[in-house]
Formats: sequence, C-alpha cells, structure tokens
Amino acid sequence: MKKAIVGKKLGMTQVFTPEGLVVPVTVVEAGPCPVVQIKSDEKDGYSAVVVAFQKQKASRVNKPSAGAFKKAGVETFRMVKELRFENASEYTLGQEIKCDIFAEGDKVDVTGTTRGRGFTGVIQRWNQHRLKMTHGTGPVHREVGSMGANSTPSRVFKNKHLAGHYGVERVTIQNLEIVKVDTDRNILLVKGCIPGPKGSVVTIRESKKA
Repeated sequence: MKKAIVGKKLGMTQVFTPEGLVVPVTVVEAGPCPVVQIKSDEKDGYSAVVVAFQKQKASRVNKPSAGAFKKAGVETFRMVKELRFENASEYTLGQEIKCDIFAEGDKVDVTGTTRGRGFTGVIQRWNQHRLKMTHGTGPVHREVGSMGANSTPSRVFKNKHLAGHYGVERVTIQNLEIVKVDTDRNILLVKGCIPGPKGSVVTIRESKKA
C-alpha cells in the first residue's frame, strides 16, 4: 500500500456528471493527518507510518501520547492510526498527509465501523424468513424456529443464527470510486455509501483489487 488517509464521514449527497447523470456520493473530511511515528523493517520488522487525526485539547491527552506528539513537533490529536505503507521511509515526522494524494477516478477501499443496532431478532440480524402466518404457528411469527433434533443431540449447535447484538462491526467496502477531490476544504466525494454513521472515522486506502 502506498496511499491511504484517515477521515470523518460527514453524510451523503449527490452530484451530476457532465452527461447529466446523478451520482450518489458520500462526503468524507479526509485529513490532514500529520505523521507522528515512522516504523522501519530494520527496527520494527515492518514498514508503516503512524498518523494522527482530529485535533484535541492537550489536557485530554495522556502523557505517553503527548510525548509522541511533542517529539513529532505537532499539536495534540484525538486519535492515531497506523498505515502499512511500503514507502514509509519517504515520510518525515510532522509531515502532513492530505487528500490531494488521491485524484478523481481513483479506486479505493473504505474501512469503517458499522452503525450499532442494539439487540435485534434473527430476521433483521441474519435475514431469515418469518414463519407461516397460518396452520398454528402463531402467535409469534418472527421467532427463531426449530433449534434442531430433540433427543439427539439434545443441545443447540454452536454458531446457530440467533437473536443478539447487531452492528458495530469493522467492515471494508472495496473498489469505490473517487468522484471529486476538494483540496481547499480537505473533502473527498466517494461514489456510493460507506460503513458507519455520520461523524464516524473511516480509513480510505488505494484499492487492492482494482
């Protein structure tokens, strides 16, 4: 990986192409992300850079993080993220990674945390069908259904799809297209939808399978 950036999902809108087609896009505030640490093959066993995102008051940052920011010569930030760059040695401490590393038409993979939906049933969580509405299956028609045989094995097998907590999962959507790059406002317009609610943090990296 040679190009990646951390951003915040702002919401969705739509833009028009020169041909007059409507394209749904997600607006992402991408960077700027200063480099606070550089990892090398010789010292750490792999090549990567650690970047910071979203400024934070110095009083809300713990001492180890404050020391890392001070060493890099940058302000204090809310979060840090490690990006596995192959060309990490080309970066310097304090250098800012901005959205201009991408261009219109680039294919990217976007990783984020999905919206939490709380405790849900099997129909919403696992896309199961409801039970019949007749022939004595009531009064509940959205329940799990059969749990398996009775005397053998006399238990419910592991990994059976049941009701439970749904959402808050790390999800990556691949091969999305960059529709527009606004370097003045650090904005990327990504075609289609990306994981997470408004205000969530996402990572945009060059596509692996483009």
